[in-house]
Amino acid sequence: MIRIVLVDDQEMVRTGLRVLAQNDGDIVVVGEAADGRAGLGTVRQLRPAVVLMDIRMPHLDGITATRRIVQDPALADVRVIMLTTFDEDDDVLAAIHAGASGYVLKDVAPDDLREAIRVVAAGDSLLSPTITTKVLGHLSDRLGRECIRNC
Repeated sequence: MIRIVLVDDQEMVRTGLRVLAQNDGDIVVVGEAADGRAGLGTVRQLRPAVVLMDIRMPHLDGITATRRIVQDPALADVRVIMLTTFDEDDDVLAAIHAGASGYVLKDVAPDDLREAIRVVAAGDSLLSPTITTKVLGHLSDRLGRECIRNC
């Protein structure tokens, strides 16, 4: 059983995610929080395998909450998937830099969301296809600039 915590400031989103995540029986939602600060407390208390974390929330944003989870030795086994509507380059790169193991957009198909949870719970990382394209473009640009200076 994969234990997850949902951190999103919209109750309707959390309700929908709970139903979608638990549909196959191998994923169980053990906790929820409506902002990053409460989410951090919930994660520290429940120690889930995976956290589905929104980026923009009151009191503490998802990127800062993710960084704190990843940096906490007591939470070394907890993995974070950013689940958001925001696909701006700055958000994606900040989430990866903070230590997120996945970045998935909220328009993801239910089966793909459950698979993302399983992939990240198994210790791998996962990006939505559009996010992968953004990251590869950013890396390509950076590598191109480095090559111009050093090649």
